[in-house]
Amino acid sequence: MALPERRPCYTYADYLTWPEDERWELIDGVPYAMAPAPTRRHQEAVGEIVRQFANQLEGRPCRVYAAPFDVRLGAPDAADAEITTVVQPDVSVYCDPSKLDERGAKGAPGLVVEVLSPHTAAKDLIVKRELYARLGVGEYWVVEPLDRVLMIWRHGGEGFRGPEILALEGQASSQVAGLRLDLDHLANVLEVV
Repeated sequence: MALPERRPCYTYADYLTWPEDERWELIDGVPYAMAPAPTRRHQEAVGEIVRQFANQLEGRPCRVYAAPFDVRLGAPDAADAEITTVVQPDVSVYCDPSKLDERGAKGAPGLVVEVLSPHTAAKDLIVKRELYARLGVGEYWVVEPLDRVLMIWRHGGEGFRGPEILALEGQASSQVAGLRLDLDHLANVLEVV
């Protein structure tokens, strides 16, 4: 009986050699091509979330980043050739400056926000949610711009609890740095687009 064919397992060292004009994510050694350029609605939502968070974090040690921003996940002391997961969340918040370097971040963020698009919904809701739960992301928020819904998963020590599902009304509060998201304003931004 023949052994099953084995797929190559790519690493961050491989990722660094790929063409700069192509955007990829690497999850457990498997490369995923990034979707075509996001829609204007997607970018408006990401921009609004980053603006709100950045305003709240001014003068504090926490930082907010928007994609493209490499988030390398795995062991903190892993070499590039040992890291098999590199993602580019739409929004990530770090409150531990030791996880930040010139190439992005190495280690799980406290908060990740993804804005769904048709090309990435399954990956964001299934693959990335499971990944973030396994690798210790504190909170995972997913905005569904067409249905005007926010889903929130919070890490409970043994993985994520939730989701808490909110209409884009009122406010959503994060346990990460006391951040709040004005959902009414986010909904208004999405209406204008």
